[in-house]
Amino acid sequence: MAAPAIPENLLDLLRSVDTPTVCNAIEVAQGKRGFNRFTRGTMLHSKPGDPAVVGFARTAKISGLAPPSEAAEVIRARRMAYFRSMAAGEGPSVAVVEDLDHPHCIAGWWGEVHVAVHKGLGLKGAVTNGVMRDLDVIDEGFPVLAGSVGPSHGYVHVVEIGTPVSIFGMEVAEDELIHADRHGSIVIPHDVIPKLKSAIETVISSEAIVLGPARAPGFDIEKLEQVWTEFESART
Repeated sequence: MAAPAIPENLLDLLRSVDTPTVCNAIEVAQGKRGFNRFTRGTMLHSKPGDPAVVGFARTAKISGLAPPSEAAEVIRARRMAYFRSMAAGEGPSVAVVEDLDHPHCIAGWWGEVHVAVHKGLGLKGAVTNGVMRDLDVIDEGFPVLAGSVGPSHGYVHVVEIGTPVSIFGMEVAEDELIHADRHGSIVIPHDVIPKLKSAIETVISSEAIVLGPARAPGFDIEKLEQVWTEFESART
């Protein structure tokens, strides 16, 4: 699947809004509720205040609970092939890495070294069901959304490169567009991209129908009744 071209102004907008807003906007663009390409459960964010991670998925699978059964030279070659794959493709890009040991992951793939390497290769962040570590010393500007925090790298090794992955129930193929923040991650379908800017603006304006009065002095149940019907008719 080739990554589609995305206008820079849309990328800037996506980075400026949170993942729930984009999730709602996808339903606006699709004209119905029921969008379900998102992570389930609570994930951990390395830098919760950072802007959203937006980019095309570079996918891989790792394992670290047990030693690899393949020869050491095979494992080393695959790791370098992994880095070449991460550095390839259209940008911006996001590493989306499934730990096959989930929910018993121990391998802290995302620590000081790998965050620096992936950031240096031009990636914007990472989404994983696995482990992150070195939280006090990892580079700024490369958020990691992970399944857990731990101290060890275990027997970590790359198992697959470029294949579809599953992260907390979210199925992702290479080059699909990812949006992620402290709430979780979603896959933005390619067919909604042309409508997404307008849909985000619609979400923000429809929510303002209630948020403005609710945050103003003197708000009460009568004022809520006045605005709620308008709000319901405006939202998806």
